[in-house]
Amino acid sequence: MNQKALRTLEYDKIIEKLCSFSTTDEGRALCAGLLPSGSLAEIQSLQTQTDDARMRIVSNGGISFGGTKNYLASLKRLEIGGALSATELLAISSTLDAATRAKAYGRRGDEETPDSLSSLFSGIEPLTNLNSEIKRCIISDDEIADDASPGLKSVRRQMRLAGERIHSQLNSLLVSARTYLQDGVITMRDGRYCLPVKAEHKAQVPGLVHDQSGSGSTYFVEPMSVVKLNNELKELAIKEQKEIEAVLASLSVEASSFITELETDFHILTGLDFIFARAAFSVSYKGTGPVFNNERIINIKKGRHPLLPADTVVPTDIRLGDEFDLLVITGPNTGGKTVTLKTVGLLTLMGCAGLQIPAAEGSRLAVFEDVFADIGDEQSIEQSLSTFSAHMTNIVKIMKNANENSLVLFDELGAGTDPTEGAALAISILSRLHNQGIRTVATTHYSELKLFALSTPGVENASCEFDVATLRPTYRLLIGVPGKSNAFAISKKLGLSDDIIEAAKEEIGAQDEAFEDVISDLESRRKNMEEQEAQARELRLEIEKLKKELSEKRERLEQQRDRILREAKEEARLILMDAKDTADKAIRAMNKSGVSVSKEAEAERSKLREKIGDLNDGLAIKAKKSGGVKSSDLHIGDGVRVLSMTLDGTVSSLPDSKGNLFVQMGIMRSQVNLTDIELLDEEPSGGKGGTISSSAIGKAKSLTISTEINLVGMRVDEAMAELDKYLDDAYLAKLSSVRIIHGRGTGALKSAVQTMLRKNKHIEKYRGGEFSEGGYGVTVAYFK
Repeated sequence: MNQKALRTLEYDKIIEKLCSFSTTDEGRALCAGLLPSGSLAEIQSLQTQTDDARMRIVSNGGISFGGTKNYLASLKRLEIGGALSATELLAISSTLDAATRAKAYGRRGDEETPDSLSSLFSGIEPLTNLNSEIKRCIISDDEIADDASPGLKSVRRQMRLAGERIHSQLNSLLVSARTYLQDGVITMRDGRYCLPVKAEHKAQVPGLVHDQSGSGSTYFVEPMSVVKLNNELKELAIKEQKEIEAVLASLSVEASSFITELETDFHILTGLDFIFARAAFSVSYKGTGPVFNNERIINIKKGRHPLLPADTVVPTDIRLGDEFDLLVITGPNTGGKTVTLKTVGLLTLMGCAGLQIPAAEGSRLAVFEDVFADIGDEQSIEQSLSTFSAHMTNIVKIMKNANENSLVLFDELGAGTDPTEGAALAISILSRLHNQGIRTVATTHYSELKLFALSTPGVENASCEFDVATLRPTYRLLIGVPGKSNAFAISKKLGLSDDIIEAAKEEIGAQDEAFEDVISDLESRRKNMEEQEAQARELRLEIEKLKKELSEKRERLEQQRDRILREAKEEARLILMDAKDTADKAIRAMNKSGVSVSKEAEAERSKLREKIGDLNDGLAIKAKKSGGVKSSDLHIGDGVRVLSMTLDGTVSSLPDSKGNLFVQMGIMRSQVNLTDIELLDEEPSGGKGGTISSSAIGKAKSLTISTEINLVGMRVDEAMAELDKYLDDAYLAKLSSVRIIHGRGTGALKSAVQTMLRKNKHIEKYRGGEFSEGGYGVTVAYFK
């Protein structure tokens, strides 16, 4: 990849930011050496790893690989049988701690769907036993635990005892020879315990002189009484060192059994650190994974320059390579042309390096073998080059090296020289690149280049929008619209007199002025179209909102209407039932008193019964229209409301193939259809508090209906009145069948019962009772 383009496009600053997200030295080295790739397979692999790591960070939080140490040189020593120091073994332990954390983090991520990182996490070996043994034996770089080995523990116990004996002996000398001593303290010289003796009393304290103070007034004397003890302590210190070396050698031998695992752990951890650094960097600027192609097509959606503040940068859409391979961007200075140019180049470099880009989902990038850029002030005093010469030197190199698999970026092409010649050179250079099919983006102020883009197939104009009213750029890239430099308008806003501006306009040729007027007219029309499109979009949203509100209102009104009609019919049914109850009681009273009931009264009662039946049917039909539950939504014990009966109950059986099921409502168990029920949010409560309504009275009645009636001992006319009322109540309660006990007797009561059952329109069939049900003295009737 062209190194000059990497610097020009500030790729090095991206790498510097990337390195800050790495937690290991080797990971930072990998980040620092990251370069764009020209292989589609390699790029897609890097992008997949980055995206998978980003998803893990979003789902499970970040992970640190801190503590990973480079112990590869130590492993080489283990291979040849060498022993490692405490520091080297602690480096292994620290890395194994990081491996343990990474292994646990990887398991959390793999609980969902395995990804491209799963194999890396599964390849980590924490070597828990080795790590625990190192921690048990080594406390710090210069301290080995007493329990590291039995021999070391024994030696250190002897050293403590020897030290105590020495201190005891010296403490007694401190008391007895206090007048000869400079200070009443015990000191250490050359690893041996001594006393600070005054120079003039050196002869009074026999022993070995180990040192003298700078002033010469104090001698550090090892009394003869502790020389043997000090010698013993010195010998124990030598033994201690040998035991420590034995412990380190033992740990080294154990570690040498896992050289391959330790080397693999190091490489995996540093590789994961590199991957997660890329992912964390992406999260910091809300990056997305671009879609790569080999067709050299670029389509960046809502792209943002990653080095600009996120709260101020304006997203822009950039296309190249689909309908045109050369894009000419025009517009005033400070309008965002150079930023757009750098955004295209830098996002391409980032994507090819496996980094996600700050752009919207679905953005497309192409794989380029090289990226060339001529941007900024190239003036060089040392090489005696003017701005134009420096630019041209760079352009010559680009023209020699660029091919159809390159991306070329020019900023102010042809600037720094005579405008006419500069424009001619720019057109010639762009024509050559265009004929070679090289993807190119160039910025310019020359009107000749705008005309070139308008008249050449495969070349497109673009402009950076500029608000003349506020003298501020909007930084929006408008593809297909050539831009104006707006020099006159800006100068006028800044206070340049009108006569100077008018004189300047007269210097412009009529053709150039007409061209600028066309551009101004196009810009005005574009703004009007955008405003109209925005207004149409708002109106469309408002219409959708009103349509939704109207639909909801209509649905509420229909539900309210159905509820009112159902309640009215329910009230009418209850009134008729009360009237029928009153008539039944009157007829029973007349039968008991021996007064015969007229045929007209019986006919009226039958009409009343038919009206109640019609109301029940109407309520059932209405309930079916408003109800309806899917079979899959029901479970045993679910709370439901039977709409035709306005009763709450619980599901006691699942629906059959016809959608019929049994619902338990208090002591009543009834068969209903799916279309006649609705699910309740809560368990049925058996009723609501407050004022008792007529519908509540009806519910209470239905809850008291038994599944059988006993007519034994009644006269035929009295029994028929009781049976007629019972059958009506049982039908309203939605009982599927009833048991009628009439006894054996003469058979007159049984015959009257079965005659009534044949005439009742709600009875589907009836049969004599079985032996277990009461035999000849019982008739079982089934409702429709």
